[in-house]
Order: sequence, then structure tokens, then C-alpha cells
Amino acid sequence: MADSIDRKLLPPTVDEYISELLIVKARSKATVEQYITDLYLFFCYLENYDTALSPGQDRKNYDLSHIDTEYLSEITLKDINNFLIFCSSDRANSTKTRARKASSIRGFFKYVSEKMNYIDHNPAAQLQVAPPKKALPKYLTLEQSIAMLNSVKGENKERDYCILTLFLNCGLRLAELCGLNVNDVNFENETLIVTGKGSKQRIVYLNEACIKALKDYLTVRPTGSLKGEDRKALFISRLNKRIGRQAVQLMVYHYLEEIGLSGQHYSVHKLRHTAATLMYQHGEVDVLILKDMLGHEQLSTTEIYTHLENKQLRDAAKKNPLSNQTKKD
Repeated sequence: MADSIDRKLLPPTVDEYISELLIVKARSKATVEQYITDLYLFFCYLENYDTALSPGQDRKNYDLSHIDTEYLSEITLKDINNFLIFCSSDRANSTKTRARKASSIRGFFKYVSEKMNYIDHNPAAQLQVAPPKKALPKYLTLEQSIAMLNSVKGENKERDYCILTLFLNCGLRLAELCGLNVNDVNFENETLIVTGKGSKQRIVYLNEACIKALKDYLTVRPTGSLKGEDRKALFISRLNKRIGRQAVQLMVYHYLEEIGLSGQHYSVHKLRHTAATLMYQHGEVDVLILKDMLGHEQLSTTEIYTHLENKQLRDAAKKNPLSNQTKKD
């Protein structure tokens, strides 16, 4: 669903739950939009709104505001499982997407039953779904990363080089980079304040490459034609506004093409994977430190990088006192 769903169309308890996610739990707007879509589809399924459920033909004008707590109390675990089966068979949802929908439903019913006591049972309490397979993240090698940086040229070379340097050294998300302000950079402390998911801020320490790239860019950063809030923005587009996500994506795709990596499923987010992987493999950075640097809430999210090549475990195996012991003839 490309467009946002009008919250007035949602069941009142769902709208209330969304406010809880935004205000109390400080979930990001993008995450909350997924919750809204998942719960909207779930109730459209229960109401037999077939058109709203047709892949590629989603409609968002179905009014679900009549769904009250009495309606919720009649929903069963079987209803939820049938919806997830439908998502698999008719909407061709992946295991990952179904797991996300299950999480949205589980969170909602936990809220209405356990926190607010609107209903006396939680139909999703025993909900079980197959966990999505954790694919190893795709990333650039050290040589490819260097080649990408060396390929930067053109009118905005200082800006583009600085953006790529921050991606590859700091592991920033796309939205985090676009949201950076000039005053987020502290050269004295060699730090960068990054605003991540749910408006949570973290401090990222800058290495020599980042500091030089930032200083080089700031000497050519346009200032005279900036207006309003755009004056605060660190990275400026050709339209003299805060640079947008699409502009950064197109820029990254351009330099991927320059080094022969276009059409190979590399993206801006893969640069974040690259930073994490290079730090873990070559810098031997502890996974807990990596977790804080990347702004992950759960350690399990960061641990995927340990499966790429765990040098410490490899070295430990070689240092085992029995590592050279062989069977005597």
C-alpha cells in the first residue's frame, strides 16, 4: 500500500493503539504505517472486503470504525491463523511478511486485553508462526569500497564523497544521513549526533577519514540560497534544499554502476551492512560495541554479522592445544 490509510477508518481501539506506539513507545512513523496496514488488512479480511485484499488493487476507503470491543471479543485464534494462511496463499506473502503481520496482530491484542482490559482474553496469546530465515547481509568488500570512494567525481564530488564516507565508516541508515544537521557535527570531540528510529539519538565517533571528508565538504557547502529549515541541513541537494532519500539513492546507484556493481541487488542499506561487516572482520570490533554504533535495539539484529566470518572463533580453534594432534600410524 503506497498511500497512508486514513486513521478515521480504523477501529477506535486500533487508532488508540497506534497513538500508543507513536507517543508512548516512540515507534518510527514508517514502522507505525506497517502496523496500520497490517491491522487494516486483518479487519478487512474479517469483514470480507475482498477488493481491499486483492494484491496490487488495494483500496483504503473501507470504514472499519464500527468495530468495537464486543466485536474484538469474538475473534479467535483460528480467525488469525486463517488470515495468515490467506496472506500466504492469496497474497503470496513471504515468511518474513507473515511474521511481521503476526507481530502486529499479537501486539494489538496484547494491548487491548492485557493493558487496557477491553476484552477478557487474548486470542493471539498462543499465536505461532514460522520465523523468517535470516539471510546473510550483502555487502561490499574492502576493495570494492575503496574503488567506490575513488570513483567519486563531478560537480558535487565533495558532498558525494562525504556521504559515501559516512555510510561506509559509520553505518548510518538512509533516513539518518538525510536528517543530519550541521550542528550535529562536533569536530572538537570528533563526534556525530545521529537521530535514529523512534527519534532516538546516539553518538557516533568519527575517524580521520570522516573528519576530513566533512571539512572538505563544508568548505563548498552552499549557504547563501538556503531558506527556512533547510539552513540547518548538513547535506544540500541541487535544488538548495535538504537532500532527500531518493537523491541519495540515485547517487549511490550511480557510483555502484561506476565500479561495475549495478543490477546486483546492492543498495544504500548495503553500505550500512558493509560498514558493520568491515568493522567486525577487519577491526575486530566487539558485537556489543557494534550494536550501539548501529543503533540496534536487539543484540540478535547485530549478531547476523558474526556469521559472516568470525575471526576470533577461527583463531581460537587454531589455538586449541589439540589442533595439531593427528592419528599415529
